[in-house]
Amino acid sequence: MPLVYQQNINAVTKIGVWHITEAELFFADIPLQKTITHPHKRLQHLAGRFLLKELYTDFPLELIKIADTRKPFLENEAYHFSISHCRDYAAVLISKEKRVGVDIELVNDKIERILHKFLTDEECFLMPRGAIQKTATLFWSVKESIYKWQGTGGTDFREDIRIEKYTGNLEAGIVYCLFQNEIPLRVHYLFFNGNFLTWVLSDH
Repeated sequence: MPLVYQQNINAVTKIGVWHITEAELFFADIPLQKTITHPHKRLQHLAGRFLLKELYTDFPLELIKIADTRKPFLENEAYHFSISHCRDYAAVLISKEKRVGVDIELVNDKIERILHKFLTDEECFLMPRGAIQKTATLFWSVKESIYKWQGTGGTDFREDIRIEKYTGNLEAGIVYCLFQNEIPLRVHYLFFNGNFLTWVLSDH
């Protein structure tokens, strides 16, 4: 079973990462709620929903709706959840009580070309020399998680999400952020197999 990471964050919140190695037939019981023509994107979609059921066996996949922002949700909010895909990995975060956001990103050199689009000068100063690519990928993933946590779209990564500091190292830790200059958020992160996994949930 390629469940490569799982953590019970608290009594009502779980996170997991699935390494996609299966053929599509493996996910035959998972409903495909929209037309996806690209085979690998379809596989990612199915794996994410499969993982929802792995973490909570009573998760009502058939009730998932898609918002205008493309965020999947349940109308009755029996579960708050977030899904992310990157290459051969799918990540999900589920909570019975709090709004959540999750992201998984592969470290790559393209991130350095767009630093100015999502980081301020002050945030760039937080990145250690010799690890710009890795830290930039982490910061991008952190802001992606917050974007998914926010859920309604219209968020400017550079203006609305400010990274203030991080504790730990580039393997695991917490990034402290401020959303729209008023909401403090703690984004946890973990580095494995060349990917950053980041996640956030409401503190209240």
